[in-house]
Amino acid sequence: MTPVDLLASVPPALVVLFAALLVTLFPRTAGYAVSALATIYVFVVSLVVPPGEYLPVVFLGFDAQLLLVDDFSRLLGLGFGFLGTAAVAYAASSGLPKSSMALVMSYVASVAGVIFAGDWLTILFFWELMAVTSTLVVWVYGGDAVRAGFRYAIAHGTGGVLLIWAVAWHYVETGSLALEGGIAPGAPALLAALGVGINCAFIGLHTWLPDTYPRPHIAASVFLSVFTTKSSAYVLYQAFPDGHLYLAYMGGLMAVYGATFALLQHDMRALLSYHIQAQLGYIVAGIGIGSAIGVAGAMAHLFNNILFKALLFMAVGVIIYRTGEEDLYELGGLWREMPLTALGYLFGALSITAIPGFNGFISKGMILDAADPHYYGAPEYEALYWLLMAGAVGTLLSFIKLGYYAFLHGPATTDVKDAKPGQTVGMLSVGVVCLGVGVFWPTFIDLLPFSAELDLHPYSPGHLTDSAVLVAIAVVGFAVIRKPLSALGHVHDVDRVLNPLVFYTGRVSVLAVTETFAAVDRAVVAVVRRCYWLANHPVLAVGRVTRRLPTWLVGDHSPANGGSRASSDRRFDGGTGVAGTNADSESARLYLRTTIGGTIMLIVLALTIVLLVLVFL
Repeated sequence: MTPVDLLASVPPALVVLFAALLVTLFPRTAGYAVSALATIYVFVVSLVVPPGEYLPVVFLGFDAQLLLVDDFSRLLGLGFGFLGTAAVAYAASSGLPKSSMALVMSYVASVAGVIFAGDWLTILFFWELMAVTSTLVVWVYGGDAVRAGFRYAIAHGTGGVLLIWAVAWHYVETGSLALEGGIAPGAPALLAALGVGINCAFIGLHTWLPDTYPRPHIAASVFLSVFTTKSSAYVLYQAFPDGHLYLAYMGGLMAVYGATFALLQHDMRALLSYHIQAQLGYIVAGIGIGSAIGVAGAMAHLFNNILFKALLFMAVGVIIYRTGEEDLYELGGLWREMPLTALGYLFGALSITAIPGFNGFISKGMILDAADPHYYGAPEYEALYWLLMAGAVGTLLSFIKLGYYAFLHGPATTDVKDAKPGQTVGMLSVGVVCLGVGVFWPTFIDLLPFSAELDLHPYSPGHLTDSAVLVAIAVVGFAVIRKPLSALGHVHDVDRVLNPLVFYTGRVSVLAVTETFAAVDRAVVAVVRRCYWLANHPVLAVGRVTRRLPTWLVGDHSPANGGSRASSDRRFDGGTGVAGTNADSESARLYLRTTIGGTIMLIVLALTIVLLVLVFL
């Protein structure tokens, strides 16, 4: 067996999951070393294993493919593998506890399972595992992260259920769980768009994103900012490989919406979280356009987003780590005290804002060209092109604002130290790759899907002129809006309505279930007590029945002593109205109460009877 065959025989998800187990068993330093080796393994598999389907298994009675290597999974595996290794180094220096690192690696394993899955069933399995593990990564930090993690779990649980319905419906209609051809049109496609759209932060389904990512440990935020949303965009492409007009315009609106709300934020990680939505907008737009350059541009931007988004979370995380401050308006002048962190931020900001020479300029330019009718776009995408351009201006404004208040504005906030060695290595290694992709872009283009069909000239005079105009508009615009922006307080998103709606819906649902159980429980206990009484006092039971019958039918059964029937009953039941002692009643209550399972069984039985009556009448 050759080394390549050996790599193809062990799925990356299994290796990373095993590393997560070892992290819990090894000392902290050894655990982090194992984590780095596991992420390197993902990178190596992506780099050297030739395209093809590997590791066929039978899962739940269906044929499944645990390892699919193609242009898409290879590109994501390279990005996730490299970034994962850099993020492990960053986490080691940032004080992430060993227990949290184990959860992070299990989360990375689930994402590796998603991107290398060769069928819908395998995707579903790792998709649900990704939701669980990422929730635990948030929850384990405690504090405000607990409630945010609860809302996160509801969102991703809902998305997972919708995707399961979509795949089940797709299987009923097509008889196949293969990825080829995407999801079946109609209801399955709608369910898939909604289910995956939650993870991709579609407008109205996005509130979990800025709510969650500012809460956990700074190193955990680096992993969270990259893996869930980017792997979900890949699944969105698998569901809609031919694109869709509505998806394209959803992407354009996301670019504007995310950039606008990012510009209004005080919290640095909330600002970056909204820009996850904005940059996902470009990716979704490219997938929705569906042309070769649109899809290639979307995957290129997905890869680049893995890098520069994590880099920005690293830089902001160092600021929080050293100053303890989350509000960017409380900072200033940090470039003097933290030059390495300022350099890392600069590389990330220049990349995400698509400045020539950095990776974002290449991939964002491809998506803009795919929508521009003067290049590759169809007329129906002209409005989309201008939405994406508006999003680009909003992105520039946001990162001018963040850089200005954190690093340039006023004197140094405090006497603080710069990034620790592991943090510096993590930041600058990612920053160098961002720069390298922008400079050596032809090599990068060769890694993309449909690369043979592309004829790109990213540094043409037209593209450079467009970039210069956007930068000029943003610089002037920031000078105009800087003071009004600083005067704004917290601006609510749709979470102002959505979060209470979800909370009270959940509360009412829980109360409905518990009160139904209580009502059934009371009814069952009453029946059991009555039966217990009947079994122990059959003569008295017959007497009570006969007393209620007409006297002409059963004769006169008045007590011989002339006493009342009530007093006669009390001779037998002690005046309680229920025969037997209190101990008898408590015995019945103690040993014969119904369970929640019994309640559900009775409800299901009643509904089944009603259904049968409706069917046969």
